[in-house]
Amino acid sequence: MYALAFCVIPVIAFCTTGLPSDVVVEVEEMSFHLHKFPLLSRSGVMERLIAEASEGEEGCVIKLSDVPGGAKTFELVAKFCYGVKLELTASKVVYLRCAAEHLEMTEEYGEGNLVSQTEIFLNQTVLRSWKDSLIALQTCDDVLSYAEQLHIPKRCIDSLAAKACTDPALFGWPMMERGGPMQSPGGSVLWNGISTGARPKQSSEDWWYEDVSNLSLPLYKRFISVMESRGVKQEITSGSLVCYSRKYLPGLNRRHGGSESRVVSAALLSEEDQKALLEEIDRLLPLQKDLVPTKFLFGLLRTARFLQADASCISNLEKRIGMQLDQAMLEDLLMPNISYTMETLYDVDCVQRILEHFLTMDQVVGDASPGSVDDGQLMESASLTPITMVAKLIDGYLAEVAPDVNLKHPKFHSLASIVPEYARPLDDGLYRAIDVYLKSHPWLAEPEREQLCRLMDCQKLSLEACTHAAQNERLPLRVIVQVLFFEQLQLRTSIAGCFLVSENLDGSRQLRSGLMGANEGGWATAVRENQVLKVGMDSMRMRVSELEKECSNMREVIDKLGKVKVSPASSSAWGSVSKKFGFRLKSQMCSAQEGSVSKQNHGSKKVDKVREKQGKEKKIVLLNEKN
Repeated sequence: MYALAFCVIPVIAFCTTGLPSDVVVEVEEMSFHLHKFPLLSRSGVMERLIAEASEGEEGCVIKLSDVPGGAKTFELVAKFCYGVKLELTASKVVYLRCAAEHLEMTEEYGEGNLVSQTEIFLNQTVLRSWKDSLIALQTCDDVLSYAEQLHIPKRCIDSLAAKACTDPALFGWPMMERGGPMQSPGGSVLWNGISTGARPKQSSEDWWYEDVSNLSLPLYKRFISVMESRGVKQEITSGSLVCYSRKYLPGLNRRHGGSESRVVSAALLSEEDQKALLEEIDRLLPLQKDLVPTKFLFGLLRTARFLQADASCISNLEKRIGMQLDQAMLEDLLMPNISYTMETLYDVDCVQRILEHFLTMDQVVGDASPGSVDDGQLMESASLTPITMVAKLIDGYLAEVAPDVNLKHPKFHSLASIVPEYARPLDDGLYRAIDVYLKSHPWLAEPEREQLCRLMDCQKLSLEACTHAAQNERLPLRVIVQVLFFEQLQLRTSIAGCFLVSENLDGSRQLRSGLMGANEGGWATAVRENQVLKVGMDSMRMRVSELEKECSNMREVIDKLGKVKVSPASSSAWGSVSKKFGFRLKSQMCSAQEGSVSKQNHGSKKVDKVREKQGKEKKIVLLNEKN
C-alpha cells in the first residue's frame, strides 16, 4: 500500500510515499510525479500509455492534454487511484464522471471503480435534489462535449423539469429544500432533523424562475423546451423568459428598482452577447396576446433598437406590442429617436407601425364598421372597447410630441388620421393635441391648419372644449363658426328637451291633483325635480344669449368688411372666402339671427308660464298642509 501525500510546487506535484516516482504525468501546465502501479491498476488508458512510454529511452513521461476538468480533476483522480476516499459533491461529480469515462476507469480495472461510484452518486443523490441537479447542470458547460456523450445534461434537465412541473404543495419536503430550511412530511420546518413547529411560506408556480436563470442560454433553451413538451402553460414559460431576460439585459431594468437592479449587476454581458440573447428571447416568446407584460415588450423593443438588433426581431416586437396596445401607458410610447437622421425627438414612425399592427389585429374594425350602425349606437357600443382606449392613448401621445418643432405636418397628420373616427366618443383629446401643435408651429399655412382641424368633429366636442375653441385665435375662422353653430345647436336641443319634460310634468300634475293626499311624498319629489329643471333652463338660456351676442358681433364685423371698397382681385378673394365659410354674408346670417331671437322669445314666454303655474301649485300645497 502507498501512503499518499501530495506536495505541490507551482506547476509540479510530488507524491511523497517513501518510494521514488517512476512516471511523470503532464496535464495542462501541471506535472504529476507518480507511480505506475496505482495508475495502471485503475485506468485502461493509463495502462496503455505507461506501456508505450516505458519503451522509450527518455523515461516514463505521459502527456494528457484533454482530461475533462483539467489538472484539478486529474489530481482527484490520482488520489482515488492511490486509495484516498473522495468526498463527492454536486460541483465535482460531473468532472469526475467525465474524467473516469475518458480514462476508462471501469469495473474491469477494479471493483468499485470511479465510473461506478460517480454514476451511483449522480443517480441516487444529485438527480433527486433540485439544488444538486441545478449545480451539476451548470458544471456541464465546462465539459459539455464529454457530458453529452454520457447524457448528463439531459438527465439533469429532465430531473429539474419534473420538479418544476410538480405542484410545490404536493411535492412535499424535498421540494422546499431549495428555498430554505427542509420540511417534515407534515409541513413544519426541520432544524437538525427536529421539527420546530413553524410553517414555511407558501410557494407559487414561479418559484423556480430565479434558479434556472443561472443557466447558460443553450441549457436554458433546452430546459424550456422540455417544460413545454411536458404541457406546462405558456404563461409560466413566458414568465420564466421575462425573468431570464431581466437578469442579463440591463436595459430592461432602468425603470425598475430594488431586487431587479441588484440581480442584473451580478450578470453583465457584452453588447454583442446581449444582442444575441435578445434575438433568441424573441424567437422563444410565443406569439400570443397577454402572455407577456406590455411594459416588458416595450423594454425589449427599446433595447433591441439600441443594440441594433436584426430588422426581423424589431418587427416581431412591434407586432407583439400592437396585439396588446390597449394595455400600454403613455410613457411606454415615448421612445426616443435613435436613428441617424434624428428628425424628431421621439420615434413617431415606430408608434405608427405599432398602431397599424393593432388596427390590423383588432376585431372591432371588422365587426363594427361605421356603415352598419349609426354614429350614436356605434359610439355607445365602442365606449369600453380596446380601440377606444388606444384612441385615447394616441391622442395623449400626439399632445406630448406636438411641441417638437421638427415634427412635420404630414407626419403628425398621418398618425392622427389613422385612428378611425368611431374610435373616439369625444374629440377633446384630439382637439388638445391639434391646439398644442398649432401653438408650437405658428408658421403653418392656412390650408395646413384647416387640414388638421378637419380631423376633429365639432359635434363630438364637450361643452368645455367648445367654449375654449370658440375663443381660440389659433383656429381658422371657419372652424370657430362651426364650433359656435354646433354648440348653439346642442344648447337649443337641450332646452327643447327641458320644455318637453316641463309639459309632461304639467300633464302629470292634473292627474295627481286628485291623489295629492294619498301621495304627498311623490308630489314633493316632482316639485323638487321641477325646480332643478328650472335652474338648468335658466343657465342654458343665459348661454344661448351669450352665443347670440357673439354671432351678432361677428355679423357686424363681416358687414363692415363687406362695405369696404376693394379692388376686383380682392373682391374675388373675398367671394372665395364667403364660399369657403359656406354661407352668404347678409341674408343667411341675418335670417339665422332673427330665427334664434324669435325662438328665444318664444322660449322665454314658456318659462314665464311655467313659473306662474309653479307659484299657484306652491300656494295649493301650503293651504293643504295648513288644513
